[in-house]
Amino acid sequence: MADLRKEQERDELHRAIWAIADELRGSVDGWDFKSYVLGMMFYRYISENLTNYINDGEEEAGNTGFNYAELSDEEAEQAREDLVKTKGFFILPSELFGNVKKNAAGDENLNMTLEKIFNNIEESAKGSESESNFAGLFDDIDVNSNKLGATVAKRNANLVKLMDGVANMKLGKYKDNSIDAFGDAYEYLMSMYASNAGKSGGEFFTPQDVSELLTRIAVAGKTEVNKVYDPACGSGSLLLKAAKILGKDNVRQGFYGQEINLTTYNLCRINMFLHDIDFDKFDIAHEDTLLSPQHWDEEPFEVIVSNPPYSIKWEGDDNPVLINGDCEKKSVNI
Repeated sequence: MADLRKEQERDELHRAIWAIADELRGSVDGWDFKSYVLGMMFYRYISENLTNYINDGEEEAGNTGFNYAELSDEEAEQAREDLVKTKGFFILPSELFGNVKKNAAGDENLNMTLEKIFNNIEESAKGSESESNFAGLFDDIDVNSNKLGATVAKRNANLVKLMDGVANMKLGKYKDNSIDAFGDAYEYLMSMYASNAGKSGGEFFTPQDVSELLTRIAVAGKTEVNKVYDPACGSGSLLLKAAKILGKDNVRQGFYGQEINLTTYNLCRINMFLHDIDFDKFDIAHEDTLLSPQHWDEEPFEVIVSNPPYSIKWEGDDNPVLINGDCEKKSVNI
């Protein structure tokens, strides 16, 4: 029964993505389409995540029937500081995905509205502990790009279709799904468009079945670990499999990784949030692991997982490589 439910959820998700692709066919290039869909899914997720968090707290306090989405922006502002401390970000009620979608079709400046909201979300984390986790998260969903349409009117028309399509996805509470909804959407989109875009899918993600096998081998015999590290983390699939297999609370000090590709680095951070990993439980660096390894000051990682881009040539003639304790200069293929 569990497998049947999983297949039904996956098929429904794929149909929803295909419906959006069909709506935008000929308007948005497939590779760019991927970024827009995932970015809009993230916007929907954090809007619903914040709303549910506030509503649940109010209900526990006896304020039944409270709905943050119906609050005025002025009233909501009073909770900004506390919410940034606990959730890492803040969104005004008027800027929540659901409220923006209601008015999207009639908003002649929808692209500017969304650009402002995305900037506001990132800005809300500035000066806080979560700043590095939110900086640049929406860079790959450029609502003013010609890739989305040649004119403002065409861009906005496509943004309305995009928001409608993402709103129609029956994602429920992400962490309760029997499938990895976001990860599955990413893998499906990669399989749809990677070959046509001339890109190697394996450079950006590890298929879920492979991720699970590698991670189960790495954590064999363990019920909890101090932390998990991936030096070439891509979209974070291996890190997140550790959270799923062990339970995120059993990775006591969190998830660490590095990723050189900016788009995939942003995707990894988004992926962490979508899997309900709090901002203070992950540290993903945008660096070249060979030339600029990060996290030197952390205590040893109990689990290290990786599916590195072994087919990419790396010219290391001017960079030392540590071999058997000796420093040598070499050019290597990784």
